[in-house]
Amino acid sequence: MTAEYPVVRLRPKADARAIRHGFPWVYADELVMDRRTQGMAPGTIAVLEDDAHRPMGVVTVNPKSKIIARMLDRDEGAAIDRDWIAARLSRALALRERLFDAPFYRLIHAEADGLPGVIIDRFGDAAVIQPNAAWSEAMIGDLAGALQDVTGVKAIVKNGTGRARGLEGLAEETGLLTGAMDGPVEVPMNGAIYLADLLGGQKTGLFYDQRPNHAFAARLAKGARVLDVFSHVGGFGLAALAAGAESALAVDGSAAALGLAESGATAMRVGDRFATRKGDAFATMEALATEGAQFDLVICDPPAFAPAKPALEAGLRAYERVARLAAPLVEPGGYLVLCSCSHAADLTQFRNASARGIGRGGRRGQLLHTGFAGPDHPQLPQLAETAYLKALFFRLDG
Repeated sequence: MTAEYPVVRLRPKADARAIRHGFPWVYADELVMDRRTQGMAPGTIAVLEDDAHRPMGVVTVNPKSKIIARMLDRDEGAAIDRDWIAARLSRALALRERLFDAPFYRLIHAEADGLPGVIIDRFGDAAVIQPNAAWSEAMIGDLAGALQDVTGVKAIVKNGTGRARGLEGLAEETGLLTGAMDGPVEVPMNGAIYLADLLGGQKTGLFYDQRPNHAFAARLAKGARVLDVFSHVGGFGLAALAAGAESALAVDGSAAALGLAESGATAMRVGDRFATRKGDAFATMEALATEGAQFDLVICDPPAFAPAKPALEAGLRAYERVARLAAPLVEPGGYLVLCSCSHAADLTQFRNASARGIGRGGRRGQLLHTGFAGPDHPQLPQLAETAYLKALFFRLDG
């Protein structure tokens, strides 16, 4: 049965062609904002028409957001309900089950998996939903129910934190939707064991997007002394130890994250080769340089310094500073890995900032490899924001 939804309409100046070709967003200045549209509750489902009254698909509308409409389905007759969500989840699950031999992955990567503004990470029998768009907040019960139906997970956490929810006008809220959690979850990845705190950790508790970059760094780590800066729960450091690193030092500002990293090292039985240092990453790198410390492999994986275009210039300066401070800590002939999860800083801008920083740190090097997010973080070609993660692997000279 075709659902009956209200209609919203593009202004004549809106780029209808881009939307028809797959761009999934309508900005606030592109939509006719009559009183009825202005009065729609955030998360309202509607049919989108172009300025000639031709239907373009079913969208979710949030008058409080700069992204006022997000495309849900190109079929204007689609009914957005629990069965519709389950079909999207099933399609995403089929891809992940082909890619991975264990149920630890990002199951839903927002627009790229056809569920705009929704992130779902799976941790075996548990999952974390980030409902970052108003429609998914309104339909959280259907999302959780469909997720259980499709995957069979027993525990589901709602993580309602982060910048994206603020932009949607949504309050912060985190809690258990169903099932029980009795502590951090062990996650096997790249031969390492990570401890993910699904209820109290950063984001969903673990960053699956770096999995292939952890693996590439691990290829450089056998017998190496490793420094993992902005380590979170030990992402790069523990993967390096699993690959035979001599030692790893994890630096992070969060005592809780470092505690989980230590627990992971203990579970891997490499605790004697793993150390942590709590503190500001910039200050800690400066202190290590003063101490004369050097490492065979240094990895810096900071938070997003440029989460949006207004922060771009400051963000690029921060990435340059990271590279400048990290480069002197690399043993001659050693390796430096620099990462960015800022979609506003494209690959060329990030690479240039990193190269400037390495030069200002008195070093020169070869760029060996450029890494991106894993295939459980698919990109929507029409949406640059889905191609956010970059990892640069350098070999530095003497």
